[in-house]
Amino acid sequence: MNDNLLINLDLERSKISFPSYIAVEGPIGVGKTTLAKRLAKSFNYDVLLEEPETNPFLERFYRDRRTHALPVQLHFLFQRIQKLQNLRQGDIFQQVQISDFLIDKDPLFARVTLEDDEYRLYQTVYEKIITDLPRPDLVIYLQAPTATLFERLQRRGNEIEKPVEESYLQQLNDAYTQFFYHYDDTPLLIVNTSIINLATNESDYINLVKYILQTQSGRHYYNPQPIEKKLTASSA
Repeated sequence: MNDNLLINLDLERSKISFPSYIAVEGPIGVGKTTLAKRLAKSFNYDVLLEEPETNPFLERFYRDRRTHALPVQLHFLFQRIQKLQNLRQGDIFQQVQISDFLIDKDPLFARVTLEDDEYRLYQTVYEKIITDLPRPDLVIYLQAPTATLFERLQRRGNEIEKPVEESYLQQLNDAYTQFFYHYDDTPLLIVNTSIINLATNESDYINLVKYILQTQSGRHYYNPQPIEKKLTASSA
């Protein structure tokens, strides 16, 4: 781990228990890839990222979800499975310890976007290939209100994402909420990102890292107050 970060955390390396595999999840625009990259750099871990830019169906999907839902979904499924299976070869998984996806949530998108007959086909494929894959020691689920997600998408100005409607983000957000409400396969940390900036605010990031290092089992919620509210409360 970055020694400067340890100093900021006021923690001794010998007293820290690091998860060996962290998966960061959340809906489009919530910042999961940004956080995964920052954690990988701080922990000196390798990082395993989705590659949406290599999906040849994605741009067409955002323009016409009904027509291109199945191919875009299957492409992502095969891509994610291949990445995880490659890590199994040679028992090298211990060297890749942070990802910006959780394979278990793959059917979530499928259920939102596919027709019933397409979903049955997808499920048949999924159940046949989702075997003997690495399981995270900790899942970090990033949350934000749909309006916040939509505003972030608009601000980052990705041309491919321009057709994405707020109603679609709402469907995804609801699906994520439902999925993680029932999720108990691994330790889970649910993070409210609506009032913090994990990309550029160092204090927000350091506080979250400190919380992550204290999360070892069960379900946890990280719902920080903005600094202004803390100052108001302390002076009241």
